[in-house]
Amino acid sequence: MDGNQKIPVIYMCYDGVLEPLGESQVVAYLEILADEYSIHLISFEKPADAARKELVARMSRRLETAGIIWHRRRYHKRPRILSTLWDMGGAILLAIWLAVRHRARVLHSRSVLCAAMLYPARLFGRARFVVDIRGFWVDERVDAGLIPNGGIIFRVLKRIEKTMLRNADHIVTLTHASVPYLRDDDRLGRTHAPISVIPTCADLDLFSPEETSCDTRSPGGSATALTLGYVGQLGTWYMLEEMLAFFAAIRRLRPAARLLVINKNQQDEVRAGLERAGIDPAVVEIRGATRDEMPEQIRRMDAGLALIRPYFSKIASAPTKLAEYLGCGVPVVGNAGCGDMVRIIEDDGVGVAMADTRADTIEAAAIALLDRLEDPAIGARCTASARRHFLLTDGAARYRDIYRSLTTGCPL
Repeated sequence: MDGNQKIPVIYMCYDGVLEPLGESQVVAYLEILADEYSIHLISFEKPADAARKELVARMSRRLETAGIIWHRRRYHKRPRILSTLWDMGGAILLAIWLAVRHRARVLHSRSVLCAAMLYPARLFGRARFVVDIRGFWVDERVDAGLIPNGGIIFRVLKRIEKTMLRNADHIVTLTHASVPYLRDDDRLGRTHAPISVIPTCADLDLFSPEETSCDTRSPGGSATALTLGYVGQLGTWYMLEEMLAFFAAIRRLRPAARLLVINKNQQDEVRAGLERAGIDPAVVEIRGATRDEMPEQIRRMDAGLALIRPYFSKIASAPTKLAEYLGCGVPVVGNAGCGDMVRIIEDDGVGVAMADTRADTIEAAAIALLDRLEDPAIGARCTASARRHFLLTDGAARYRDIYRSLTTGCPL
């Protein structure tokens, strides 16, 4: 398609594309879509990332090469509410200007908050409106303790969330488990818009099971030096104490087992957790890794941990680490209450899914994991599962189908 015929799209994300998550979950998709669409990307970059000139220059070149026009904005964190309103005000004006000037055909918001910033631009033209949710937005803030349930801020945000979902021309959600709630639960507005499920996909050429010189895993996990692993941030959602309890249960069964934690910014929190759990820090390796280094580290693991607090808001969440573990051929230990994770683990036979995180459940799951790891085919099942559910090109193709359905009038 000739560049002059590309359909104008405005894409907004509140995550910075200079961060690993934004790079993998925004830029990677848009690069694929940019052959057919003239994409204006509005992102909010944290000051620490924006100050890294080499990082900014590298991302600018990458986006320019793909033909993506980057409108980089500064993310403000404090004071909490006023800073968000400041971010919103500038972004609303920018989006209106871009929509009018370029006659945008699609407005794509990656979150309900971004939908609120793009919605005024919709009123100034004929663009179609895609609301791409990353979870149940307001409920996440309640679950995280950021706002009180039922208070005035809660009610205002709920009104915004319902309005955005009800006025969407298409909704994208990460999980099949969330669809009935979007359709039928009054807490989320009971939308009538078409809904597509596109989980957090991964670059499976990068996150692959290829052997490397640092691969220390034993076939089938049968050797005594079994390595359990965890990748990513900690904090509100991830259950550090329960994951350490699971590792302790594995150690009781395999005394030589080790724990590998890939985390950049919360290593002291991990060490404090080890002390509380009575785990010898000598059997735990804590280290950071860049995105390009991550697959090499995951391949060292015999199994990956993904225990997430089973809040209501997590029904609509899909942890990126699930796709990355499976892509590298690493089975997963997960728990009920987070999107489609349990369904995938159980249906595809790619790990152990716990109904809860009681002590007896953790002990039983540790035994079950060691049994699963004796199966020499489990690695192949993991990679097949990743390609079935989390292939980046498949996710991009679904977005392309959505854009085409909105700009040609042909329903999906």
